[in-house]
Amino acid sequence: MAQPDLPPRPSAESAPTASDTSANPYAQGKWLRYLPFLVAATFFMEYLDTTVLATALPQMAHSFGVLPNALSIGMSAYMLALAVFIPVSGWMADRFGSKSIFSTAIVIFTVSSILCGLSVGIVSFTAARVLQGIGGAMMVPVGRLIVVRAVDRANLMRAIATITWPAIAAPVIGPPIGGIITTYASWRWIFLLNVPFGIAALIAAGIMIRNTRGTARRPLDVLGFIYCALALTGLMYGTELASQQNANLWTAAGCFFGGILIGVLAVRHLRGHSHPLLDFSAMREPTFSVTVLSGSLTRIGINAVPFLLPLLFQVGFGLSAFHSGMLLLVSALGNFGMKAVTTKVLTRYGFRNPSLIDVAIGGIVIIACGLLTPQAPIAITLIVIFVYGCTRSMQFSLLATLAYADIPKDQVSSANTLWNAALQMTIGLGIAFGALGLRMASALRDAGTDHASAASAPTAGHLVLADFRLAFLAAGILTLVSLYGYWRLAPQAGRHLSKT
Repeated sequence: MAQPDLPPRPSAESAPTASDTSANPYAQGKWLRYLPFLVAATFFMEYLDTTVLATALPQMAHSFGVLPNALSIGMSAYMLALAVFIPVSGWMADRFGSKSIFSTAIVIFTVSSILCGLSVGIVSFTAARVLQGIGGAMMVPVGRLIVVRAVDRANLMRAIATITWPAIAAPVIGPPIGGIITTYASWRWIFLLNVPFGIAALIAAGIMIRNTRGTARRPLDVLGFIYCALALTGLMYGTELASQQNANLWTAAGCFFGGILIGVLAVRHLRGHSHPLLDFSAMREPTFSVTVLSGSLTRIGINAVPFLLPLLFQVGFGLSAFHSGMLLLVSALGNFGMKAVTTKVLTRYGFRNPSLIDVAIGGIVIIACGLLTPQAPIAITLIVIFVYGCTRSMQFSLLATLAYADIPKDQVSSANTLWNAALQMTIGLGIAFGALGLRMASALRDAGTDHASAASAPTAGHLVLADFRLAFLAAGILTLVSLYGYWRLAPQAGRHLSKT
């Protein structure tokens, strides 16, 4: 299969080093060391916006005069826009320049944040969220592409660790931040606070980044774009629909399996196209394929927890949103604490053994979350949450670094697009998987309630502590299933990244 025309791999003479940043074609020389922090800041703005919103839904619903569950369309619309436009982000960066697309994405995201904050109804809010999703779909993948292209192999691990922390931290600090903003200010500030950060990021991007393009103009694979858009939309919408308590499961199943069918057609088309929108050639690299396939299972299981834990504390334990958020901050401590040692661990022990140990502990801890009760000692609860934060941090950093370990420079753009499409999809699927687990557990409990005790049983759709145990059990088992892919990794996989 013909490879897309992308920037050639820099030669030994022109390749940048830690001591010669002026030769780097992707970043303004002296600013190279700060580039990962700029990209991380934009990532944090995007990820935080997604996670903060959940705690603001009741206040937003009151402003719009609708029920809180009616606003789920705003969250779904955002995720669908991400899924549709991420695959085309790599082509746009190669065609129009990475700096141009990254800066445009920041502008779109900032303007749409203003529109979200000023929206007066569910229609205007949903339209603004779609526009915000388009900006995020370009901002995150292209930002990661800029860093991977700009940083040499010796410093890649540290750079990836920097740009990965927003995805790790935002889901756990977002809910308490959202609770504080909605309690003491207004939900509109969740979006309006993006404006000064967006302006600062736009100025910094203009200073730090060079506007590199592909060496040749590839035609846009329009049919591939349509196939991918329909497939990803069907998968994500079907899973999200199945998680809704009153949704028709047959309709949800039709959307999900329809997405799979279109996905099969998309893969056949992409493999036979001379300039495919998504290039699967990178999947031949074991270090890349394991991050896409096994890594997706891991991320779905891990990403279900930030959705399930707040509900467990508020519904199962009867805690307030504020106290629930305070407990989740312990997970953030685990995230940041592990960040300090992740690079050292991977440098010394490689990727295979740490990934096996981390996923095994993570799966067990996720199951343990479901065994927590209001009567459990607070120390036990805090330890479980803290260890979960540690395993989440390690695994996400590990996967984000290993994905690019063996990818040649001339395939980085296509591999980055494919990896980010899988990453973003698993974020949405993780939340939907957690909600689906609760729905299935509730349905099984209702089905097992005999008619004689129906009067004293919880009403249909009402969640009890046992429902959370089954949901966490499903997420933990899914995480443990992904161990097989990491076990097949070569012992020396990715070890060259630690060589300076």
